[in-house]
Amino acid sequence: MALIDSHCHFDFDAFSADRGQVWARCQGLGMQGLIIPGVSIPQWRHLFALVQSEPGWFGAVGVHPWWVADLALGAAEVGRAVVERVQHERKRGGQHCVAIGECGLDANIETPLEAQIPVFEAQLQAAQTLSLPVIVHCVRCHNEVLKALKSICPEKGGVIHAFSGSREIAEEYIRLGFSLGVGGTITYERAAKTRATLSDVPLEKLLLESDAPDMPHAGRQGERNSPEYLPAVAQTLAELHGVPVETVIAQTGNNARVLFGL
Repeated sequence: MALIDSHCHFDFDAFSADRGQVWARCQGLGMQGLIIPGVSIPQWRHLFALVQSEPGWFGAVGVHPWWVADLALGAAEVGRAVVERVQHERKRGGQHCVAIGECGLDANIETPLEAQIPVFEAQLQAAQTLSLPVIVHCVRCHNEVLKALKSICPEKGGVIHAFSGSREIAEEYIRLGFSLGVGGTITYERAAKTRATLSDVPLEKLLLESDAPDMPHAGRQGERNSPEYLPAVAQTLAELHGVPVETVIAQTGNNARVLFGL
């Protein structure tokens, strides 16, 4: 079985002391791939130096909405910077740059959506230019994200990270060619709406993700999350769908390979 963690911030300092040991344990559990999203322009160089060191690690180029306030560039310049970084990685001959993101919109932060939207749209346009899928961050603003995607919808689609919306919203994203990211949130019984929605979404439209070191699982609150806990997400999703966990791992792993061209 080939587990693939489609969203893990494995480059963060939380893993500096034991990154190699964590990955060894992940491999022992059958994990074959892990995708590290971009979050800020200064981070990209370190991210791709890291992914070049391990065949099973892949990276994405993006500016997360939490880092939009720190930008010294306008939206159009951000879009050009994204394109240039991807082209730089391609010229190096590597196959480790597989997506644009993590980018999107977040209504829970001080940066107004009016400032976030142009940066998000510029990255969607970059994804279209580069023929890459998009890793989308969306917190409390599905309407705005859907509006942007309907205006600029990358042909390769993408994934809605940490999806927690309704069945109706899920169907809208799927119609646009997007998959939904499933993480530790579903291990909480109180997440009834999310669990109910994801139990109805076909496995062919789902990806497993840890979001480590964030998104701790039920019973692990306050701890560092880790990609080695991803099998628990697979097991919970299998229970929600009423299928063997092997089926979930095989299908979601294939979904990730196809979407990101792994």
